[in-house]
Amino acid sequence: MTSRGPSEAGPRLRIQLLSYSVPALAVLGAFAIGAVMLAMLGANPFTGFWAMAKGAFGSGGALVETALKSTPLLLVGVGITIAFRANVINIGGEGQMVSGALASTIVALGMTDVPAGIALPLALGAGVVGGAIWGAIPGALKAYFGVNEILSTIMLNVVAVQAMNYLLRAPLIDPMEIERGTRIPQTARLPESTDLPLFVEGGRLHIGPVIAVLVAVLVYVLLWRTTSGYRIRAVGLSADAARYAGMSVERNVVWALTLSGAMSGLAGSILVLGSEGHRMVTDGSTIGFTGSAGFNGIVTALFGGLHPLWTIPSSFLFGGLLVGAIALQRAAQVPTALVLALNGLVVLFVVSLDRYRRQVREREDRRISAIATSSTEDDESPKPLSREDDDDG
Repeated sequence: MTSRGPSEAGPRLRIQLLSYSVPALAVLGAFAIGAVMLAMLGANPFTGFWAMAKGAFGSGGALVETALKSTPLLLVGVGITIAFRANVINIGGEGQMVSGALASTIVALGMTDVPAGIALPLALGAGVVGGAIWGAIPGALKAYFGVNEILSTIMLNVVAVQAMNYLLRAPLIDPMEIERGTRIPQTARLPESTDLPLFVEGGRLHIGPVIAVLVAVLVYVLLWRTTSGYRIRAVGLSADAARYAGMSVERNVVWALTLSGAMSGLAGSILVLGSEGHRMVTDGSTIGFTGSAGFNGIVTALFGGLHPLWTIPSSFLFGGLLVGAIALQRAAQVPTALVLALNGLVVLFVVSLDRYRRQVREREDRRISAIATSSTEDDESPKPLSREDDDDG
């Protein structure tokens, strides 16, 4: 085991401090600009932000809504983290959520007489498989054909939404919609055996948030306590070094995007099986179904420093911002556009500060490397990555 000298500890400490400060700086920056915008509209910023905090965290009901809103953000964010750790970018969370939800819906509709102990796990598992397939496709295209994963995942979002629109308007449409002539693009009510159990009968809080937290913990164990996770991180840190160590870069890229898609697929499954209507319905877009969780999950992952455990509070905070924004709009009597702008500012600050953090890290890594090179005369041939090369665990 190697020890780090003072010349290496200082820069790494600065990087860690910067990483931890990114979320706070992002929120403060967004709220500072938001306060100016509220004041320009004649609203009291303090009143508006206080209403926002109360709307998100000020009561039991508010906490329930925040927990439900944060569930898909957490699962998608954890999936994004897996992909980013392998140095691939997954922008396909929306499509993977839809594909997972469709798979769960199709399986659930065929389980009318199946006990809940069997039907619910199968429906959730189908969502995981559906999302995994939607993630494996761009993974294989990236690994074996050099197709840019950003383009392929975005295009698969379009394919997923068109598949959803077709299926919910024809093969999967509720027969009652045809009889009434309304033809609302939605399925029949899913069997009760596939409903997510509620903590309180008649309430809204189901076991979805618990599932999401458990999955985040399991992903942490996978990435930092298993050989498979080590290989994913090694490929992300240096594909050349990983290949030199005998790892298959292509296989690990596919595996990372498959796991990433599986997490988003589970998020889509929970959205359907835990919805109030207990059915899948569309307005013709992914956003109408997912609430933009597939995109907001990316910000949640960055907000959490691309670490599964830190993504848990990150998703809860970002979910609270989304829920509290509605209370802000009511209290301050401001247009919806301002609320959307506030959320967008948080996204902008998170992405910008994360980019700055990465630049600082790259600069400090080069500096550490230069110091190490000048102070040693070791063989300059590539060496296998050590588990100590990644401090985030």
